[in-house]
Amino acid sequence: MNYDLFNGDADGICALLQLRLAQPLEARLVTGVKRDINLLSRIEPAAGDRITVLDVSMDKNKEALDKALEAGAEVFYVDHHFPGDIPQHAGLTAIINEAADVCTAALVNGHLGGAHLDWAVTGAFGDNLKDTAHTLARGLDISNADLSALQRLGVCINYNGYGPSIEDLHFDPELLYRRLLAAGSALEFVTASEDFVRLSEGYDADMAQAEALQPMHETEAVAAFILPDEPWARRVSGVYSNDLATAHPDRGHAVLTRKANGNYLVSVRAPMNNKQGAAQLCMQFPTGGGRAAAAGINDLAAEDLDRFMAAFAEAYAAC
Repeated sequence: MNYDLFNGDADGICALLQLRLAQPLEARLVTGVKRDINLLSRIEPAAGDRITVLDVSMDKNKEALDKALEAGAEVFYVDHHFPGDIPQHAGLTAIINEAADVCTAALVNGHLGGAHLDWAVTGAFGDNLKDTAHTLARGLDISNADLSALQRLGVCINYNGYGPSIEDLHFDPELLYRRLLAAGSALEFVTASEDFVRLSEGYDADMAQAEALQPMHETEAVAAFILPDEPWARRVSGVYSNDLATAHPDRGHAVLTRKANGNYLVSVRAPMNNKQGAAQLCMQFPTGGGRAAAAGINDLAAEDLDRFMAAFAEAYAAC
């Protein structure tokens, strides 16, 4: 059995698109909303299985990874999040890079020698790595307008992945991946797909509501916003965080979305001019994780809100 496990955001989807356009393979797809990262635990690997894992923390999947390797599966793992201790096993091929300017789509691009560079650029834009995307795009012979279209597509794919459940999203990430794969190229999807129109219009409508928000806490070093427990807010939390980080590059940002259980879904962005500390901050709390530049907490307890705000302010006080 072949398995393709991938994060349901732009980086995970664009990483797999590159791989399967370059190396077609029939595989069972395993994905979900962006925060659904314990993907290896959802399969029962056996000897001879080939498992590809893209853009989910190895540290969060360590027990299931060990189980897969012990069962005799071969695992190809590409990621840019904190990995913990990487197993030394003949069945594991790991490409892991935690650098702040790296994403999984860029790592796959390097692995494939730029075979489908348009999707790597799209993934980097979606992961809010604009400098990385522009650097990669030097290898593309496209106009500035087409490059802007790739940026828009990356942002919209990423936007689609946020939300606690598939029902909050415009597209199940597995379905969106299949639609993108069928398009072949990123620009073909932008110019010819009604699915892109749906994503783009949804993004604009949700962002219009987010832009009316006022910060619940703001200093020169940090700003925090609280979003309501509504579908539009759950969809927009990540891309809104990215926009805030871009607009105020010297400031750290936290976007907290109220949940039905009274807790918070948290997105943290380190200052663009100092992409450090986000994962370390979020990992102080249960369900927290991510990478140095961008991290989150899936379920911040309401009673931990003040403690989080204090830790958040302290993390970026010297920036």
